[in-house]
Amino acid sequence: MPPRLHRHVLCTALLGGAAAVCAQESHLPEVQVRGPRDATIGTADSASEGAAERESFQSRPKLRPGDIVEAVPGVVATQHSGDGKANQYFLRGFNLDHGTDFSVTVDDMPVNMPTHGHGQGYADLNFLIPELVSGVRYRKGPYFTDSGDFSLAGSASMDYFGALEAPFAEATLGGHGFKRLLAAGSRTVQDQTWLGAIELEGNNGPWDVPENLKKANAVLRYSQGSQSRGFSITGMAYRSNWTSTDQVPQRAIDSGELSRFGSLDPTDGGKTQRISLSGKWFDKSAEGETQISAYAIDYRFDLFSDFTYFLNNPVNGDQLEQTDRRRVFGAQASRSVANRIGGLDGLFNFGAQWRGDRIGEVGLYQTEARQRLSTVRNDKVSQDLFSVYAQQFVNFSDRWRGYVGLRGDTLRYDVRGREPVYGPANSGKGHDSIASPKAGLAFTLTPAHELYLNAGTGFHSNDLRGSTITLDPQSGLPADRVPALVKGRGTEIGWRFQPGEDFTLTAALWQLKLDSELVYVGDAGTTEPGRASSRRGIEATLRWKIDRAWRLELDAALSRARFRGVAPEGEGNYVDNAVERVFAAGVTYADGPWTASLRLRYLGPRALDTTNSVRSRSATLLNLGMRYAVNRNLTLGLDVFNLAGSKGNDIEYFYASCTAGEVVGGSCNGGVNDRHIHPMEPRTARVSARWTF
Repeated sequence: MPPRLHRHVLCTALLGGAAAVCAQESHLPEVQVRGPRDATIGTADSASEGAAERESFQSRPKLRPGDIVEAVPGVVATQHSGDGKANQYFLRGFNLDHGTDFSVTVDDMPVNMPTHGHGQGYADLNFLIPELVSGVRYRKGPYFTDSGDFSLAGSASMDYFGALEAPFAEATLGGHGFKRLLAAGSRTVQDQTWLGAIELEGNNGPWDVPENLKKANAVLRYSQGSQSRGFSITGMAYRSNWTSTDQVPQRAIDSGELSRFGSLDPTDGGKTQRISLSGKWFDKSAEGETQISAYAIDYRFDLFSDFTYFLNNPVNGDQLEQTDRRRVFGAQASRSVANRIGGLDGLFNFGAQWRGDRIGEVGLYQTEARQRLSTVRNDKVSQDLFSVYAQQFVNFSDRWRGYVGLRGDTLRYDVRGREPVYGPANSGKGHDSIASPKAGLAFTLTPAHELYLNAGTGFHSNDLRGSTITLDPQSGLPADRVPALVKGRGTEIGWRFQPGEDFTLTAALWQLKLDSELVYVGDAGTTEPGRASSRRGIEATLRWKIDRAWRLELDAALSRARFRGVAPEGEGNYVDNAVERVFAAGVTYADGPWTASLRLRYLGPRALDTTNSVRSRSATLLNLGMRYAVNRNLTLGLDVFNLAGSKGNDIEYFYASCTAGEVVGGSCNGGVNDRHIHPMEPRTARVSARWTF
């Protein structure tokens, strides 16, 4: 195979980041200071895949670490509780709760937690240090074999730098008691590099009950090797505790019982910690590419929440404690090799993955002021997900290329209930398997236009406590079991226009069908499997580097989500809280000592119940970030969040609750259906000073 064509075939197979290096004789390792570049014509496999470049997402002001996922077009990250809790995510017609159907990895380690104490697929990114992220690679839809659990709507992959341009220390102060210290640096001797970072953060927020966030974070990485072969070992440690203001009923604000930033339970909050050790090894040559990685994670989580107040327990209140104690182990290996099929040049990619979760305790307890009153569930869970996949890419001609692939997943699990009344009946073990075929086709219409067709099946796993349950632990009544793995099917037609490296316009028309929808349950503050659903939508993105200084980004996403089949009596077919419209616009200026970024995000109204009789309000957010390099060492920064002072809401739900006043006044009557909201934070400014050594 001619070398030029050989490299072209390799480029076709690799996502975003590899596109930056395919023009060279050897691939650059991930430890390079420069992050991945966006997908391009001739290398992309769908219109909705890509990579956010470092210059784009690093310049954006970020209220929380998880906001970095908004670098993925169409994704919205909000919050409905304290800053130690995972973000609330929206994408492609989904209210993804805290991560279900949106897979997130950091440094090849999974962030989503199955069978989690708070919600299935819980993806807490608060351990992330955004300044260390080299790039955000993303895909949407179940079209690629190396994407597994929780990736039906999409996936985002983030890597840390292996080396920094220079060591630095940064201090940030902001309104409402925000303070942050960050120090990071690296040292390279020959082919060996050490990188370290430490972060300390505190925040009270605008809430009437101060959040009192206390957060500590550290990273240490050692990497060694050349551009073609090397390895890295990374340790991370994170700890956080906070007091949260959860969502409150709109009626309490309207009546004056609460201020907009008030709380009905000042003892809500939590604490969490995450310690990990991971390693990666790669070998890249003209013949192919091999990657092997492994990780071990120790995770602790305690959360106290109260969503219904005094509805279920008029005396002690409805506060719940959710706990999670687990260790996560995993490994994955992949190999890509050039081949020929029927005289056509191709690339064969195959791999295997394993993830094992050893959950010592996943619990749900009824509490009052963080004191346990009774045990609803206390389980010990062991689960292993084994996966294998293979994908064949083929260049049919200079204009046509495509791929077919197959992924197989087998889940084995063992649930042991330790709550004495219903625990034994809800225990059990089992297994489930699923096969997921994938396919894609790309046609280069002209050097500036490319068309794509993608189809595939994928899956998400359910909370395994639901796969072994026989009796409802609160009522004692019989309960239906749910499948451990739920299939989804997706298709997409896309177009990419790229007349040069400084301008990209993409559009995609997509649909996704799920065999079982995960829906929000207000009285438990969690999700449960529901009816089958169907989604479809259209999205477009524009990335334009206007000149040396100016960069423009525009995103638009329209979605429609409905349950399939005949609706039960009293219900409709709208999917609760499914996002319908998302628009985002950003402009970045970088020239000389000045860098500035202005970012607008619009989250449109959506149905809050299945009949569409109650809809959320829209929420528009405008953020501004500015940096000025005083000299080669000192850089001053200013971030202003919610610049326009919008009074929108980060999240809205519609369900029944009962306040203490309604209990005393006798007006509860089984609960008052109402809109429950968590407001966006008001206009807030933060100033920073960075000293580069």
